[in-house]
Amino acid sequence: MLVNLVRSAASMRADFVKPGVTLFVVMFMSVNLFGGMAGAGERPDSFADQVERLSPAVVNISTTTIVNDGQSMEMPQFPPGSPFEEFFKNFGDNNRKRRAQSLGSGFIIDDKGIVVTNHHVIENAEEIRVILSDETSFTAKVLGQDKKTDIAVLKIEPGDTKLVSVKFGDSDALRVGDWVLAIGNPFGLGGTVTAGIVSARGRDIGNGPYDDFIQTDASINRGNSGGPLFNVEGEVIGINTAIFSQSGGSVGIGFAISSNLASRVADQLSEFGKTRRGWLGVFIQEVTTDIAESLGLEEAAGALVSTVNENSPAFVAGVEPGDVILTFDGKAIERMRDLPRIVAETDIGSKVDVVLFRQGKKMTVMVELGELEKAELVGLVDSDSDSEPGKKQSFGSLGMSVQDLDAKLAEELSIDPELKGVVVVDVIPGSPAADKGVAPGDIIRRYGQRRVDDALALAKDIKAAENGGKSGILILVERDGRERFVQIGFADKAE
Repeated sequence: MLVNLVRSAASMRADFVKPGVTLFVVMFMSVNLFGGMAGAGERPDSFADQVERLSPAVVNISTTTIVNDGQSMEMPQFPPGSPFEEFFKNFGDNNRKRRAQSLGSGFIIDDKGIVVTNHHVIENAEEIRVILSDETSFTAKVLGQDKKTDIAVLKIEPGDTKLVSVKFGDSDALRVGDWVLAIGNPFGLGGTVTAGIVSARGRDIGNGPYDDFIQTDASINRGNSGGPLFNVEGEVIGINTAIFSQSGGSVGIGFAISSNLASRVADQLSEFGKTRRGWLGVFIQEVTTDIAESLGLEEAAGALVSTVNENSPAFVAGVEPGDVILTFDGKAIERMRDLPRIVAETDIGSKVDVVLFRQGKKMTVMVELGELEKAELVGLVDSDSDSEPGKKQSFGSLGMSVQDLDAKLAEELSIDPELKGVVVVDVIPGSPAADKGVAPGDIIRRYGQRRVDDALALAKDIKAAENGGKSGILILVERDGRERFVQIGFADKAE
């Protein structure tokens, strides 16, 4: 599943503040029992005490990045020494660099000056400043950052300044319907307090292989990225990272990285400057109802192993293609996407039991986990989790995902099995792709004027277009034998 993510507050990557525009952006999310509140699931008469106690731990993060104002223009050519030569040279040089500001939020987890925020808030920053709620400002350095989970850890030197810190809570203990509270400065409007509930847990929004998002209806807007989401006990149970929106404003669907994932990554970044994830060494796919029936499984659950790396812990343990992984280290694999996250969160070198379903029977093997980062370093696995040929490619900013078409996929989508190419497999309602009428089962024939041969190549083209500042893409889609060009814009981005 993916989302028409407006990254930051969510996917809205607020990117840069224009010259002359001042935006003070902070995400204060809070609720606390310090002052005495009713039961954990009950709404208090007022959140004022909780806001007052927790807000000093939430910070504004201001970054400065060198950007180009534009592309150089082609100017007329003049004879050497012409008085017009220097004039037009200066006039046409509009590819000048300038210092641009980007604003986001974060929170202090240690009174020695450890700050957690989103990776995209500080990505490519030349200078980072952390600003407390009382306007005290510090220069920050990056201890570590992880693009896959969109988490970064900063360090400031507080000196004699006494810092207020907050702690991570247990996001697994959250229940749908629990109260959460948000306090922030959306759109530079100053302190704004919003309350909401947990709308859903375990959301996969197409952000990466370790998606485990908490969905909330507490209003989250542009300028909130990296801010904490608190439970009623004053614990951080999420980091606000993305919203679903067509306009760039809150529509009551916000997403926060779960604290159980975030706290482990933050600890590793603080200690090692990088992540240290467990590595099993298998390529997997979803167990559909048809696959479950053909294998003799009682229900469509687990992760079907399609390939085993011959240099991996899984191979040593005897895992084979065709096995269905049902549990890992005692944790049930209800959906395929559960496995990468659970493996990554398991300690390197751990010896864990893995329950497999093979040839109609359950069996258990013991696996000693390797380290994913070391495997990537020596080339045993590609560091780009979406770079496996044939793998589904998701585009959160477009609101759709695609995959190479084969006979099995054609049957699932009820389209002609003789067709070849790249097929749309998921479209999020309300997304840019959905707005343009793109639907699952559409075959993508061309990207611009180039023929589309495989999903991975298309993903690289779309990524290059988005990173290059393009407003959208043009594709030729086929449905029921008829072809049409469709222009799809990228979702707005903000901090």
